[in-house]
Amino acid sequence: PAFQAADGIRDLASSLVGSEMCIRDSHEITLVPESARVIIRPFIPGESQYVTTIIGRALAFTQEEVACHLGHVLQEFDGRHLDIEQILLANYEKVRGRVFTQQPLSRERELLIGALFSGEYALESAAIFNPSIVPHPDQSDAPEGGLRFIMSLRATGEGHISSIEFRAGTIARDGRIALDPVSRFVTEPEVIPDPSYDRKRFLIKLHEMGVDDQHAAAVFEPLTERFTRSDLNGSVGTVRNECQPATHELHHTLDCIQWLADSNYELQFSAKLAISERIIFPVSPNEANGIEDARFVRFVDDDGSITYFATYTAYNGHDILPQLIRTEDFLHFRVLTLNGDAVQNKGMALFPRRVGGRYAMLSRQDTENLCIMFSDNPHHWSDPQLLLRPAEMWESVKVGNCGSPLETETGWLVITHGVGPLRKYCIGAVLLDLEDPTKVIGRLHQPLLSPEGVEREGYVPNVVYSCGSLIHGRELILPFAVSDRASAIASVSLDDLLAELQSGAESVPCSTE
Repeated sequence: PAFQAADGIRDLASSLVGSEMCIRDSHEITLVPESARVIIRPFIPGESQYVTTIIGRALAFTQEEVACHLGHVLQEFDGRHLDIEQILLANYEKVRGRVFTQQPLSRERELLIGALFSGEYALESAAIFNPSIVPHPDQSDAPEGGLRFIMSLRATGEGHISSIEFRAGTIARDGRIALDPVSRFVTEPEVIPDPSYDRKRFLIKLHEMGVDDQHAAAVFEPLTERFTRSDLNGSVGTVRNECQPATHELHHTLDCIQWLADSNYELQFSAKLAISERIIFPVSPNEANGIEDARFVRFVDDDGSITYFATYTAYNGHDILPQLIRTEDFLHFRVLTLNGDAVQNKGMALFPRRVGGRYAMLSRQDTENLCIMFSDNPHHWSDPQLLLRPAEMWESVKVGNCGSPLETETGWLVITHGVGPLRKYCIGAVLLDLEDPTKVIGRLHQPLLSPEGVEREGYVPNVVYSCGSLIHGRELILPFAVSDRASAIASVSLDDLLAELQSGAESVPCSTE
């Protein structure tokens, strides 16, 4: 469906900078849900008798019937997926143990059984929203004076299950933005079967979970400082066999260890896949109902090395858990749990470099205020300090960040979101001191963006929201979601915005109350 964002956005500028246009352009770029972008997921009944019955029907077909039925399946679905046969064979492997015959099966019959336990899932049939944007790690094709970028988006489909999609594009010297063509194909990465773990971080997280008994000690006693999943599985199996009769405490400890291992995993995409063909779909139990609101940031360490981090909210249908993604190339990803008593709630956003020799993070520790915290380790967070309380009516319910802070010559620019009456979400901005970001230099008294007109309508009405921006030249490139359904991009004059944040703004020290 058509999506008109430009007029409503431009109308907001006068309230921010008088007669000057702070928002230079709302680009003719709109991302709306596309139901044709699908992946194949396992679809296996929970009742074992149904699985056995379905397999029995497939085994009863003659080979000629199998070839005929498989031909119809491939004719109907092959053009919708890059490598459908490998996907169907992988799903067959998930039920191979239920196949009640010792006779070898033909590849065609395995494919047909795999198809019977498969289903298509439309990743973004409900929404594609909450974008963040970072410079592309490969700038070799960037135009002179321009920039290549990668934009992440939260895609939501049936059952409100969220995943991470990507788009690539170019910002020209004159500020024009163009997205690369979007493939109709979407492919999940390989889940690396034997990932490695850091022993110290693993034990810290277990301690936070209250799992540090003698059974856990026995599991980790033979493991080295860096161990693999197979090492862990072997040690868990040994402890399970030696501690007999098994107690409830033993089962609980070993289950928690396995759960934590499942929550830390590695993914690998083929380099042949375009950015828009890569999808990160939930893998671990703690994110079974969604990978939500990834905030990507290009982090430059003191030695000049570059890592792309993203914080996101894992949701299992009942509880949320902040998690961390790290990658150097958007091909290989490590997904990690975070440690520390400040790892809670939503909206963690990492600063793009160390501040005063330490990592810095924005976060929300309650339902209404924005906090800041510092750490010597990007995986461990504690001791949050209150940074910002709601101040204006449009943010009187709560205030949070819209992604990682952006470094400018006058301070750290933080794009914020505020929730006001009738849970209307607006986007604002705050400027923090460059050397001491616990000090607030200024904040906007009026929203930078508000949902207006048709932008108010969607899956969740009256919402504009972003998970990350970037600065190119003297422009703030601000991708944003509208009413939890679609996404657009606006360009904001950086000079006008910084001037507004500094003009007559009182220095507001961080509250310690």
